[in-house]
This record gives sequence, structure tokens and C-alpha cells, in this order.
Amino acid sequence: MNAKILLAAGALLASQSFAIIGIGAHYTPNFGSKMTGFAETPDRFGNSVSVNVTDAGKVKLWHGGFDEMMHGFGFKVWVDVLPIIDIEATFNIQFGSYDASLFVIKDPTAVLAGAAAADLSAYQQIDLEVELGGTPFGKANPKFVQMNGDLSITYPITFIPIIRPYIGGGLTYYMNTFILNQPFTSKVVGGTYNVVKAELEAEMQNAIDGVMSNPAAALDPNSIALPDQNAMAQRLTDALVENIQDAALEEGLKTSIGGHILVGLRAKLPIIPIAAYANFKYYFGGDFPEEIEPGRMAAEIGVGLAI
Repeated sequence: MNAKILLAAGALLASQSFAIIGIGAHYTPNFGSKMTGFAETPDRFGNSVSVNVTDAGKVKLWHGGFDEMMHGFGFKVWVDVLPIIDIEATFNIQFGSYDASLFVIKDPTAVLAGAAAADLSAYQQIDLEVELGGTPFGKANPKFVQMNGDLSITYPITFIPIIRPYIGGGLTYYMNTFILNQPFTSKVVGGTYNVVKAELEAEMQNAIDGVMSNPAAALDPNSIALPDQNAMAQRLTDALVENIQDAALEEGLKTSIGGHILVGLRAKLPIIPIAAYANFKYYFGGDFPEEIEPGRMAAEIGVGLAI
């Protein structure tokens, strides 16, 4: 009699330990991902590269990289009630920050010789902050943001009460942001620089023409009011930064398809509708920017409501 009661209690305990459906939130670090950047120097100028404008060397770009663990968060829905297999649907977002700087010529109307183009004193350094479209981050240091949606089929080990280990795999839908690199910056900087430079040169020429049309006034130095060089440089800088920020906000996410395999476990006490889970995933496939070396490995550690 006692044995029957114990068996019945054990069966009840196991049946109540897992739910029909669950939804949870988790911390999801990504291991081994790296982003290559230019070598760091005190002024960054020595490792910058020119972007494509009419006057080569008038605008230069530097960006850094990262090789630390990417941090992130995610959400998961799972179904336990199916025979033999379970199903998980997961969305993760992971990110790594890097620095980027523009070097813009201080005198937009100047014609630089080769030596002058290599002189840091001729440039103003602007550290860039952007907001990336399609991500939940505001304006800050540039970030590489990796988002993925996973649909997983898992095979659970069901004879252990309270703890349910499982293995599985499935499809992954990748969504990645761009890198603030030379190709992206050239698309924005070239047109902006040439338009603003033409406006400034026209204003300078109009001021000179006004002086030359009145010879008597030209003899009086106080009557010569040419545009302020610092103000002109600031207008150019503001236009470049604003257009880069606008382009970053409008730039879409790059999407691709891959897959993953996983091993994990869920734990749930009887009756209490709270479950804890931990997964380790290995990813494959997907397209990434050339500066990114994906680590392919991630963990998910979280808790959820299990009904």
C-alpha cells in the first residue's frame, strides 16, 4: 500500500513539474565575437583613412573594434505538451560598442598639398555618436547589434522530476546592423561635403565681389567682412555629422538565414507556475559585415511563467 502511494505521489510530482506552455525572459551573452578596427593611437589620425570626396584627404575616418564578450537579452516561448518533442521560439539581441571619429579639414576652402593633408593640425576631430535604425538603442557610441530569431525543436528527457534536460536544434533568422566604416561613410560624406563646400565658396566669392565692386570701401580694412573661417568649418562639420546620423537611423538591418544546435534544461517546482531555464547554443550560417568575426556561441539564462 505504501509503495502504491509513493508511486502515485511521484507520478503526480512529475506531471505537475512541467507546463503546457511557458514564456520567459533571459540574459544572453555571446562568446568569442570580435570586430576588427584601426589600431588605436592617442590622436587616431595616424590610422584614419580618407573617404571619397572631391578633394582627397579633406575628410578622414577612424573606427575602433572590440573583442570582449557581447552582452544581450532575449525572450522565449516554449510548448511542453507535444508528444516526444517540445518546441521553443526565441528572440535574442546582443551588442558590442566601438568608437568612431571623423577628421574634417578646418578650412573647407583651402587646397591641401600632400604634406598638409597629413598634418593633424589642419583637421578637427569629431567623435561620432549615432542612433541605429531597427534597434532599441538611442544616440550613443556606435554599436554592432546582432539580433536573431530561433525556432527550435527539442527532445526532452522526461523521467527526471522537476528538472527537464533536452537537446535540439533548428532555424535561425539573423538581423545585423552595419558598421560605421569607409564604404558607409563615403556614401554620406562625399555628397554632403561637396554641397556645403560649394555653398561656402559661393558665400566667400560674393563677399569678395562686394568688396571689389566698391573700390573706395575696399581701401578701408574695417569695411571688409569676409565669412568667418571657423564658422564655415563648423557649418561643414555640423552638416556631415547630421547627415551621418540621419543615414545611420535610416539604414536597414541586414537579414540572413542560418541554424543552431542547443543543449539545455528547464527546472520547475510542482504547482508553482515559475520555471528557470538555461541553454547553450552553437550557431552556423548567416551573413555578417566583413569587420565582424562571429563567435557562434551563446548562452541563455532566464526565468519565466509556466502555465
